[in-house]
Amino acid sequence: MLRLLTEQDGEPVGLERLEGKSPVVLVCEHASRQIPVQLGTLGLDADALQSHIAWDPGALAVSRLLSEALDATLVFQRFSRLVYDCNRPPESPAAMPSVSEIYTIPANAALSDIERQMRVDEIYTPFHRAIHALIEERLKGQIPPVLMTIHSFTPVYHGVRRTVELGILHDADSRLADAMLSQHSPFRTLRNAPYGPQDGVTHTLKLHAAANGLLNVMIEIRNDLLSSESGQRVMADTLAAMMGNALSELTNHKAQKEKHGNSS
Repeated sequence: MLRLLTEQDGEPVGLERLEGKSPVVLVCEHASRQIPVQLGTLGLDADALQSHIAWDPGALAVSRLLSEALDATLVFQRFSRLVYDCNRPPESPAAMPSVSEIYTIPANAALSDIERQMRVDEIYTPFHRAIHALIEERLKGQIPPVLMTIHSFTPVYHGVRRTVELGILHDADSRLADAMLSQHSPFRTLRNAPYGPQDGVTHTLKLHAAANGLLNVMIEIRNDLLSSESGQRVMADTLAAMMGNALSELTNHKAQKEKHGNSS
């Protein structure tokens, strides 16, 4: 049987702080720029493989700091988004892109159906199976889980400079995003920027949270703010405070509604 991943590659999914007490489940789909051994360099040079097209620089570091601050479980992808972008379904052209921004990805240009299916079976499916299992287990408890995905984006895209520093993204369910946007942020913070659901970036949120009616949000951080450990710490502290305050606000609002409902 043909396989993509070898023993040398290791597991496709990283799981940390599984015993975390927070309802928040952190997910980092673009955590790594690792390429499976059998795929070599995908036909790219070292600069391309270190750039934002291969991963989200700083996203895993912030996710780990948030996991520590919130005592939250973290699930992350251990291979490059160029091999398989786990925030895209298998039918999406962006799942295994042949072009990313200004770069052509030679190894993705003419994938056979078998090669595509191996990437789905060995990278996408285990990743989302791990999230699904975690959510299902948490749903057995008294407090529903909350899904928070962490990403970073390049300051300049196709030659255009982005002024947004922190994006709070959501799909149809904006409850948590609304509550977070109502909190203080020292960064230029915008809703559904620099991407939004129209760009197909909410796959993980829809698959695991919307289907269960769970609070969810996607975070996008401009990656120049994450180039140092101090910058990563500041951002993680900011997001931890925003998330904590937002969840308290939503909990209080729910309690008030239930109180008035019971007294009527």
